Amino acid sequence: MGEPFGVLRRARAAVEALDRDLPLIEVRTQEQQIAHTLGSERVFARLTSGFGLVALVLASIGVYGLMAYSVARRTGEIGIRMALGARVEQVLRAVMREALWLALAGLTLGLGMSLWLGRLVGSLLYGVTSSDPITMTVAVLVLFGITLLAGMGPARRAARVDPLTALRHE
Repeated sequence: MGEPFGVLRRARAAVEALDRDLPLIEVRTQEQQIAHTLGSERVFARLTSGFGLVALVLASIGVYGLMAYSVARRTGEIGIRMALGARVEQVLRAVMREALWLALAGLTLGLGMSLWLGRLVGSLLYGVTSSDPITMTVAVLVLFGITLLAGMGPARRAARVDPLTALRHE
């Protein structure tokens, strides 16, 4: 086919042969035209992705804070359990069960809201539907994993509680 700008020279010569006063303005290759046309959509996609990452970080900080607060409030209870012979695995399991319920409640509400509100942004999506099963599955798995990871720190802290210190805490 040849170099695009070589074709441009021949096109300019052909147009000039027909009419010297007819200008060729903003001549671009197809790749340049597509990049120019999709520029604002790409900026919007990057902004949306950035806001999504910020929301994910804020959600994980919130879950961590909620779990840390819950463990701090239950320090006395955890100390009594440890004094009565509860093993570290049992304490870890109890705290992680709470994180699991928190994750399930949040994901249930979040999925319901996303399916309901997804119809509003459906026109902005290209190539996927607002209820795309692959996207929803990946989002659920990521959020579920982050919630469980956020619960691990407070769960480990709860498992290391010294029963005597915890009983004096109250």
